[in-house]
Amino acid sequence: MLIGAMNHPGRPLEAELRWMAEAELEFVDLTLEPPCVASWQVNPPQMIEALAAHGFDTVVGHTAYYLPIGSSFESLRRTAIDELKRCVDVFAKVGAHWMNVHPDAHAPFYEEAPIVERNIESLAALIAHAKGSGVGVMVENVPGRFNTAQQLAGLLEPLPELGLHLDIGHCNLSVERNTTEEILERFAARLAHVHLHDNRGGHADLHLALGMGNMDIARYVRALRRSGYDGTVTLEVFSEDPHFLEHSRDRLRKWWDEAG
Repeated sequence: MLIGAMNHPGRPLEAELRWMAEAELEFVDLTLEPPCVASWQVNPPQMIEALAAHGFDTVVGHTAYYLPIGSSFESLRRTAIDELKRCVDVFAKVGAHWMNVHPDAHAPFYEEAPIVERNIESLAALIAHAKGSGVGVMVENVPGRFNTAQQLAGLLEPLPELGLHLDIGHCNLSVERNTTEEILERFAARLAHVHLHDNRGGHADLHLALGMGNMDIARYVRALRRSGYDGTVTLEVFSEDPHFLEHSRDRLRKWWDEAG
């Protein structure tokens, strides 16, 4: 397992890479997002140099969660796809093997079926664009319409090339019970990347340090390891104080080793 973190898109990438290296993280979950790291702002050769200078040879691609790939406004949906295609191109140049996409359920007055169909159409277009680039497309579970095994099946089963990005923190939100284990049981073979953070359930995506919420993180780490996964895990801990992320890094490594 490799432990990493995401760069803050409102800060220069160089500064973000510096603190990640100081925190002894092992990869970068590189988000291409304004105001500072949008696809049209970055210089891939310079990014490659900066990543190498800080000792990062593994990159996972992350994109903005609010791109409307399921929009009922067709012009907006196509614009979102165009932006994500640009992200694919950047990630291919910097050597990322996976890029995440957040499914979009923000279409009032529509039933579930056409929303799912528009997401599938958008994801299929991205998979086709990424073909041959070395970048795989993976879909992240999000609270709401796409946060259970059955809901994710609506996207994963029609698209066999689509990977799964499992956000274990999201699995605890807007559900009757945490969905981590049911998703792993059904789709472990599709798992490409993991996000991990704590929260207190309900609807608030708090992105707390591990142990600060009510989640049984050790249990889900054991489930993850039982599934056979041994890839990248992003600690999506949002705090100005790096000690919270470093604490989470150490707890994750301890639980992972104990689960072995």
